[in-house]
Amino acid sequence: MSLTEARFHALVDALQLAVEDAFDATDLDVDLENSGGVLTVRFDNGSQLIFSRQEPLRQLWLAARSGGFHFDYDEAAGTWVCDGNGEALPAMLARLASEQGGAAVDFTAL
Repeated sequence: MSLTEARFHALVDALQLAVEDAFDATDLDVDLENSGGVLTVRFDNGSQLIFSRQEPLRQLWLAARSGGFHFDYDEAAGTWVCDGNGEALPAMLARLASEQGGAAVDFTAL
């Protein structure tokens, strides 16, 4: 069963808020900007994580220094899963935040 448009937007909105909260709970110097449904996380070293919604595909896309990733929502698991490697978004975000920001960030609440 595919996500309805309303559920898709609700899931992405909730995820983006949770990501912002996770970064706010750290000592990392990051700039968070949420504009037009796109969340940009800028680290003090200039690297970025950019979360965008791809409504026609009902996917969440993530651009990082190491590449671009596309996520589908897995209802059974209750999380976003990368369609390329099967990695769950919370685990990938923890790895990317460490790689790009140099600090551990807890994304288990996602």
